[in-house]
Amino acid sequence: MSLHTQANHSGRPVYIVDGARTPFIKARGKPGPFTPVDLAVQAGRPLLLRQPVAAKNFDRVILGCVNVIAAEMNPARIAALRLGLGDTMPAFTLQINCGSGMQSIETAFRYIREGNDDLILAGGAEALSHAPLILQDEATQWLAGLAQARSIPGKLKQLIKFKPSFAKPEISLKKGLTDPVVELNMGQTAELVANLFNISRAEADAYAVRSHLRLAEAQKQGWLDHEVVPMIASDGSVYSQDDGVRPDSTVEHLAKLKPAFERPYGKVTAGNSSQITDGASWVILASEEAVKKYGLTPKAVIVDSEWSALEPEIMGLGPAISVGRLALRNQMTLDDIELLELNEAFSAQVLGCLAAWNDKDFCQKVFGIDTVLGEFDHERLNIDGGAISLGHPVGTSGNRVVLHLVNALARKGLKRGIATQCIGGGQAGAMLIELL
Repeated sequence: MSLHTQANHSGRPVYIVDGARTPFIKARGKPGPFTPVDLAVQAGRPLLLRQPVAAKNFDRVILGCVNVIAAEMNPARIAALRLGLGDTMPAFTLQINCGSGMQSIETAFRYIREGNDDLILAGGAEALSHAPLILQDEATQWLAGLAQARSIPGKLKQLIKFKPSFAKPEISLKKGLTDPVVELNMGQTAELVANLFNISRAEADAYAVRSHLRLAEAQKQGWLDHEVVPMIASDGSVYSQDDGVRPDSTVEHLAKLKPAFERPYGKVTAGNSSQITDGASWVILASEEAVKKYGLTPKAVIVDSEWSALEPEIMGLGPAISVGRLALRNQMTLDDIELLELNEAFSAQVLGCLAAWNDKDFCQKVFGIDTVLGEFDHERLNIDGGAISLGHPVGTSGNRVVLHLVNALARKGLKRGIATQCIGGGQAGAMLIELL
């Protein structure tokens, strides 16, 4: 495994002031009621309205988005304008697959830490239900030939070359979730991780059930009420909570599902994988100067971050590297991580990361230590569920895990935690957050 280690540079402290997200809405075979910009606006409007600072006083808007739709090029700028941040507000969209929402925070963190900005709105938005359909290459060539034919005989000649398969476009999302270098889809990479660390199908299913039950309990107790803001669609429909949760989920039920990628013996199924979902999330980051100037009440400070890379075929192990490096650099043990938000791309991938920290060969090769990092307590991991139960809008999830970590630490009366996610293509990001 290769590794890029990011040095920790000193600079101005960067505070997380507030944040909000939409409910995550499960894709149901057709375009959902909201585009990426719609989602960003629905999450951003109530968040900005509850701040004591005018929207025009922000310095910059940064938005992660992977599947940008044709009608919304640079969704960050469109969202900024629709949110009333003004014509002179710089705004840009970035993309690093599943890490895009966290990368927006990272980029804002650096702008503020280095003294360039004082107040930034950083987020992620994704409407996977709006992923476009694409024609096969052969169908595209046929259409090109038809358009280029100048005479009626020429057009007729091209028309008779039509094949019924040309009328069956592919879903672009399927291509997007397949790594073009190693030619494995993300589910297959999770299978490899499961096999590396002997993660069983039963363990994967049990973890998925726990995710659903924890999210269901969080919704029941109202623990997400401040974090999640309701959305109203153009037809008047109200979306008030994550709708992919299955409170009645059981290991026995999940055991009946067939492997999704490696039949008949695979461990990854639709039941222990993240859901295809639409959603958006924002956080507000500020310098100490902005906090004092505008009378803000910060919730947390970003202590450090780590971005790493490894072989694409085992991309799901990225968080094990990023979190491990982050902990070691800050002289922390796994026990010092009071809460961990690790995005649940797949049960097997999450369990693989935990197993890697307790594997001597992995720790020696990746961290250069002669011992293991140890076991991580499941009671401190994704305490209110994760992407398996609430969904994984890829450009948003990295933002959500940071936002939820801050809120969960506050609710539990804890101080330090790490948010992390694997990234398709063989990367990962992690952030060390400290509550104020």
